[in-house]
Amino acid sequence: MRATEDELANAHIEVLEGELKDKDEGKIPVKFNPSEYTVEKSVTYSDQSVPGRGSPITQFVSGGASTLSMKLLFDTYEDEDSGDVREKYTKKLDKLLAVDGALHAPPVYLFQWGSLEFTFVFQRLNKTFTMFRRDGTPVRATVDATLKRYSDPTRETKEDPHKSADKTKFRRVKPGDSLWGIAGEEYGDPAAWRTIAAANDIDNPRQVEPGTELTLPPLED
Repeated sequence: MRATEDELANAHIEVLEGELKDKDEGKIPVKFNPSEYTVEKSVTYSDQSVPGRGSPITQFVSGGASTLSMKLLFDTYEDEDSGDVREKYTKKLDKLLAVDGALHAPPVYLFQWGSLEFTFVFQRLNKTFTMFRRDGTPVRATVDATLKRYSDPTRETKEDPHKSADKTKFRRVKPGDSLWGIAGEEYGDPAAWRTIAAANDIDNPRQVEPGTELTLPPLED
């Protein structure tokens, strides 16, 4: 049945590969839709020390994987046949983090809720039990789930191959130039000044005269 405009479609988690894909666990409905979710994205920078400078150069390294975080609620308070929320729900969630025998790693999943589609691997599940029967059986649990965006490394390599100088180049030093500055412009990495120094037999990178013609070899992969 299609959800009306006033209703939210039920969220679900789908197994995309591995032993669970074609079994009953291949598509896992979320009993209660989350009330909110958080999407986080980060990037990584590193500091490169450069001879003769009083402070390092901050250099971009790579983008970090996006994460999707949410709280999921599971409740068996009114379920007399399966009153233990651990047996009916949370133990099944633990299986999602287990190593798949066919993959030798936990599976990759798809979280789908309406227009939101997020291909991911589980980064963390934190379970909190909040309601109990008289005998101590837990009947309600809140699960803090952190899902990490998954990108196929083979596809990523094809779509965005690593690039460096692909052939030897030459450059004449101008006033104000430095080896680390030239390395940053040519290779995208100020620390690659050592490659230029080695190719041109330069012992002191701070004493390169303007007008000097430098050989800029390709970086090794």
